[in-house]
Amino acid sequence: MSCFSAIKTHILTMFTKCSLTKKNVRIYNLEGGEEGRQLPTTKKESIQFGIMMCFGMVLVMTIYNFYLNGIIGNITIVGAILEFVLAFIIAFVLDLFVFGPNAKKIAFKIINKQTSKIWIVLTISTCMVIGMAFFMSIYGLLVTNFHHGWDVYSILTDYVSIFSNNILFAWPLQILIIGPLVRYIFETFMVNRETSI
Repeated sequence: MSCFSAIKTHILTMFTKCSLTKKNVRIYNLEGGEEGRQLPTTKKESIQFGIMMCFGMVLVMTIYNFYLNGIIGNITIVGAILEFVLAFIIAFVLDLFVFGPNAKKIAFKIINKQTSKIWIVLTISTCMVIGMAFFMSIYGLLVTNFHHGWDVYSILTDYVSIFSNNILFAWPLQILIIGPLVRYIFETFMVNRETSI
C-alpha cells in the first residue's frame, strides 16, 4: 500500500463511520441528508466539537511556537497557561463565528458536492487551517514581540515567517492527527452516548 493510499484510508476511516443503534443505522458523512448525518449537526454539538478541536490544535501549536521562539524554559507555568487560554479563546471565537460557518461554503465554491469524500475533507480542512493560521499568526506575532521586543521595521517579514511556520505545521497536524482524533472522540463519547440514552 502506497503512503498516499494509507493516509487516504486513515482519513476516510476516521471521517466516515457507521454506527449501529437499537433503532436504526446511522452513517456519518460530510453531506448529511436522509442517508447520513453531518457531524456535528446542532448548535450544542458545534460548540462541543469546536471546543475539542480548538483545544487540541491550540495546545500543540502553542507548544510548537514556544519551542520555535525559544520561550520554553523562559516562561513560567502560569504565564504559559495564560497564553494558552487567551489563544484558545481567540481560536474558539474565530472557529465558532467566522471559519466554522464559512469554511464549508468556501470549499464548495472550489469543488462540487459530487467530488470524492477525501477531497471534500481535505478542501474544508485546508480552508479552516489557512484562515485560522492567518489570524492566529497575528496573535503569535504579538506574543513573540512581547517576549523579545518590538522591531517595527521587521513586522511584515516576521509575520510572513510566523505564518509560514504555522501553516506548514498546522496543516498536517489538522489533517492527519487532531482532526481525525477529535472526530473519533466526538462520535465515540458524545454522539454515541446521546443515542444510548
